[in-house]
Amino acid sequence: IILQLRRKKIFFSEKCEHCRSGGASYAPTLCSMRASLASASSASAFCSLEKQRDPHQPTPAVRERLRLGQLSSLRRPDIQMSANRMDTSYTPKVLRKTNDCMVSQDVGAAPNESRVLVLYSGGTIGMVRGKDGVLQPMPLVMESRLRDFPQLHDAEYSSTHFPDSDKPPLVLPCTGDPNRVVYTIYEYDPLLDSSNATMDDWGRIAQDIMAHYDQFDGFVVLHGTDTMAYTASALSFMLENLGKSVIITGSQIPIFEPRSDGRENLLNSLIIAGNYIIPEVTLMFNNKLFRGNRTSKISIDELDAFASPNMAPLATIGVQIEVNWKLVFRQTTMEKCRVHSKLNRNVGLLRLFPSITVEVVRAFLTPPIQGVVLQTYGAGNGPTSRGDLLDEVRRATLRGILIVNCSQCSQGSIKGTYATGSALCEAGVIPGSDMTPEAALTKLSYVLSKSEWSQATKKEMLQTNLRGELTLTNPRKLDDMDLISAIARTMNISSSEDLQSLQTVLYPSILCSVTARGDLDRLEVMRQFGAHLSSCDYDFRTPLHIAACEGDVRAVEYLLRHGASVHMRDRDHNTPLMSAVLWDQHTAIRSLVQAGAHLSVPGLQLADELCTAARNGNVKRLESFHLAGANFHEVDATKRTCLHAACEANREPVVRFLLSIGVCPTTRDVYDRTPKEVAQALGHKHLVALMENIVTNHNGDTNLDDD
Repeated sequence: IILQLRRKKIFFSEKCEHCRSGGASYAPTLCSMRASLASASSASAFCSLEKQRDPHQPTPAVRERLRLGQLSSLRRPDIQMSANRMDTSYTPKVLRKTNDCMVSQDVGAAPNESRVLVLYSGGTIGMVRGKDGVLQPMPLVMESRLRDFPQLHDAEYSSTHFPDSDKPPLVLPCTGDPNRVVYTIYEYDPLLDSSNATMDDWGRIAQDIMAHYDQFDGFVVLHGTDTMAYTASALSFMLENLGKSVIITGSQIPIFEPRSDGRENLLNSLIIAGNYIIPEVTLMFNNKLFRGNRTSKISIDELDAFASPNMAPLATIGVQIEVNWKLVFRQTTMEKCRVHSKLNRNVGLLRLFPSITVEVVRAFLTPPIQGVVLQTYGAGNGPTSRGDLLDEVRRATLRGILIVNCSQCSQGSIKGTYATGSALCEAGVIPGSDMTPEAALTKLSYVLSKSEWSQATKKEMLQTNLRGELTLTNPRKLDDMDLISAIARTMNISSSEDLQSLQTVLYPSILCSVTARGDLDRLEVMRQFGAHLSSCDYDFRTPLHIAACEGDVRAVEYLLRHGASVHMRDRDHNTPLMSAVLWDQHTAIRSLVQAGAHLSVPGLQLADELCTAARNGNVKRLESFHLAGANFHEVDATKRTCLHAACEANREPVVRFLLSIGVCPTTRDVYDRTPKEVAQALGHKHLVALMENIVTNHNGDTNLDDD
């Protein structure tokens, strides 16, 4: 088939125009073959085979070889993957796509839709009761059963908006929130009992989130409750520079039971993932959204099964959803989200108890152990009368073993105020502040896996607040500023609730005004007083939207380095990146893309924008879209690319630019015409010559007729 295509001089585009994603390196070639052979008899069989499985997943034969250890894990170019399994007990898994994910882009998604990916890994939430009354996991029933729940799926909206899809996504009913949530469920095979979870499972979930990061606005992971806190903590460290909401949830009672907490947990998770950008790995349970690395499971049989002892919830769900934006942790680097999937297994938890023997401690600290979470008494105290224990700990730290001190108490922080605590510090033990044991263990595993860090850097990072796992000193309150106080006095506001409402109204407008003037000094003052730099004004614009429109790169980079989100959308559903594109601010576009921004525009809308710019001869706008990473092979309702529009309008500079960036000159529109044929029909001979030259050059590189 490949030779036949090459003999026909088929032009292969760099990006797949059917699956709309880069994916694995071979996916564009397969999809280009599928498109080119659409009329061939073998095409239907080829397409049906491709639809039956995820092209990014291994075949059954490859999965079997993976299980037997005959192959290392498959690599993807956009994800940092470990070459070998971390845990030999890990069972390789396949991610089953139960319904379409990109349909809302290609069928004219409404601007108020948001896309959420649900990764179903297993757990009580999806179990069904067997004939003997025992709960057991049942594969491939979650998605189909959820379609029968009217509070979790709007069948009428789905059939109306996705009429051409064989497997339409699920859609939440209207909840009164800004966005209608369209969600897709992918299911792991086999399903995982969380008691059997391994570090490889954490890595697999992180990699799958990253593989679909640009396609979805938020992510929900359905997980068993037994090790949910460990998974949430691990993912918070593995997903570096996270810019979107990742919510882990489950239930104490299966979602299909008449009385279940699972439906509420899933519904709340979907609403928040689709409407709020909380760029953390969080845990949703019983109407509370916790920071994932602050949680512990506290109950076996109560619905309030999780708690965050040392930190208030990020959001509470009542009649309204109340988000405490001041608590939301934000990254301060201008880097894209990436996955660090390799963790260090040579870590452990050692809990002190009265009369613990030195032999037990010595055995625990022998190789291959490299890191230990030492659970001590009270505020981080150990037995100072046990010189043998302190000597053993000191020898271990001198050998390079990292030991982190965490309290056995669920609330409170490690302090060095007692002699029994300072003795451990003198022995080289690192204070763990108020980290939970789950967070301390996974952070230790993460830090030890950073081979590029020195031992001193690793010790420093264990005491650094990397993902909000440690308590920071609360910033000063902005309500002490003269402006807020003066307005409050003028309006006779005295209660704290009314003052908070006034701040919520005034802060965004003040921030946007200061940003528009480029006054970074005032912006820094407001930040130090605790202002939320991603707060929205009445048009849902953030300061980053304003800076991007103005092309103020200093303001853009300042906001990005202080946690401003690149994924927020204004009233027109434009992100800061799209705002920069529409104002042709090229330098700002580069900074935003470097920080992980990407275009989230439905395919038809993007094609219309590109065709309009091409028709008008607006090369600068096309350059803006190119810098933003737009797919120039998108087609409009008549299957025309922007190159068709440029040829039709006789825009030679546009044609030259489009050909220079590799836009395909052989794509056919609904009338079966290529851009070259359009130019020929209209007598634009100079454009025909340009495209013939480009095709000749491409054939010189790829034509195998003479081979």
